[in-house]
Amino acid sequence: MPVDGPTRPTAHGDDTAFTPPAPGCGMGEHRDYDAVFWDIGGVIVELASIREGYAAFLAELAAEHGLDPDPAVERWKRALGEHFGAAEGTEYRTAAEGYRRATAAVFEAEGREPPPESAWRPILDRSLDAALRTEPGAIGTVRALDEAGIYQAVISDVDTAEAMSMFDELGIDDCFAHVTTSEAVGYKKPDRRMFETALDRAAEHGIDAGRGVMVGDRYEHDIEGASALGLDAIAYGEDASGPVATYQLSNLRDILDIVTVRR
Repeated sequence: MPVDGPTRPTAHGDDTAFTPPAPGCGMGEHRDYDAVFWDIGGVIVELASIREGYAAFLAELAAEHGLDPDPAVERWKRALGEHFGAAEGTEYRTAAEGYRRATAAVFEAEGREPPPESAWRPILDRSLDAALRTEPGAIGTVRALDEAGIYQAVISDVDTAEAMSMFDELGIDDCFAHVTTSEAVGYKKPDRRMFETALDRAAEHGIDAGRGVMVGDRYEHDIEGASALGLDAIAYGEDASGPVATYQLSNLRDILDIVTVRR
C-alpha cells in the first residue's frame, strides 16, 4: 500500500515516505500478523548493487597492483563461485572466506603473492557501501512497520558482519529485533534450523509462527522453507512465486496492507 504523505528519497535509492498510515488509513485497529521476517539480498538490498560493488573493488584492486582488470574479474568471480559451490547440502560457507580465496586466486594466477587482507578488505567494504542500493519501497516499509510496532526480524544467507554493515549503512539497524544469519547457524535456507533459530528468538518476544509472515525472493529457500515451519510467506518477484506462497507481490509497500488492515 503506498504510504500517504510526501516522498523522501534516501541516499540509497529508496524513494518512499517514512510515516506509517494513521489508524483509519489501514494501520492500527486490527493486525493480521504480529511479525514480519525479511530476507536481505533481492528483498531489502538490490542484488545488482552488490555485484557493482564487487566490480568497483576489483577495478581499484587491479589498478593499484597493475593487474589486467578483465581476467582479474573473471578469476575472482570463478573462485568465489567455486567456494560457495563446494558446500555440502545446506552447509554455509562464509563470504569472508570466499573473498580471501577469490582475492588470493587473482594474484596467484599471476605468480604473485596476494596482499594481506588488511590491505584489500577496506577497499572491498568501501566499494560495497558506495554501491549499495535498496529494492524500491524497502526502507520505507521497514520503517513504517517499525513505527507501527510490528516485530521485525531477518532470516538471511549472509555473513553476520556483512548484514549488520548493510543495515547500519541504510540506517535501519535498530528496526530488527533479531538477525538470523547463515554464518551464525552454520546452514543456509531452506534448512529448517535457520527458521527454527529465528522463531525461537521470536518466541522470547511472545511471537508465534502462526502470526508471522516471511518475505522472500526465492521459492525453495524462502517460501517453502518458511511454510514448512508454519509461517505464511510473501513471494516478492517471479522467482518466489509458487503454490505454497500465501501472497505474491511486486511492490514491497503492499506488505503494509497484508500485515495490518482495518476491520
